[in-house]
Amino acid sequence: MKAKATERTYLDRAQRAEEPDAHDQWNSVARRETPAQRLDRNYAEILQEVRVAQTGVQLLLAFLLTVAFTPRFATLSQFERRVYVGALVLGAAANALLIAPAAFHRLVFRRRLKRQLVLASSRFALFGLTLLMLSISSALLLILSVTVGSASAVWFTAGALGWFALWWYVVPLWSRGRHSGSHRL
Repeated sequence: MKAKATERTYLDRAQRAEEPDAHDQWNSVARRETPAQRLDRNYAEILQEVRVAQTGVQLLLAFLLTVAFTPRFATLSQFERRVYVGALVLGAAANALLIAPAAFHRLVFRRRLKRQLVLASSRFALFGLTLLMLSISSALLLILSVTVGSASAVWFTAGALGWFALWWYVVPLWSRGRHSGSHRL
């Protein structure tokens, strides 16, 4: 009895997830786009965004992976080594999340889970960008610590982190809030 109730709840949730929402209705009128076409377009847009970020994270990760094998690495302070490890781990985690949409797609391929794929991929991209921002900031802290000293490095890095946060999060969220009542493109 409990299994049937659980199955019914799951089916009810799945059916509600497939029902057209306000965005589907707007896209139908404005773009003449079906919900399936919208999901396909949304996934393609996410992949395009992720491609941009992947290049950055992969270059950063390649740089960080080579640093440990340079003669100068042995002269790093304990603080600098910890920053290096943090940057490396954050870069690897960002890389994992920015590649996750491809792996997720492969595992749900032909299962009619496009809506779930788009939602998960959007979250992967957002969290991956956050980890990328932190990894870049950590790498910047490491490089600046070596070149100008730890005290100055912390200030410069804080400024850079604020700069990233401003353009990657604050301005888009401000714009989203400012235009939340409008449905224009």
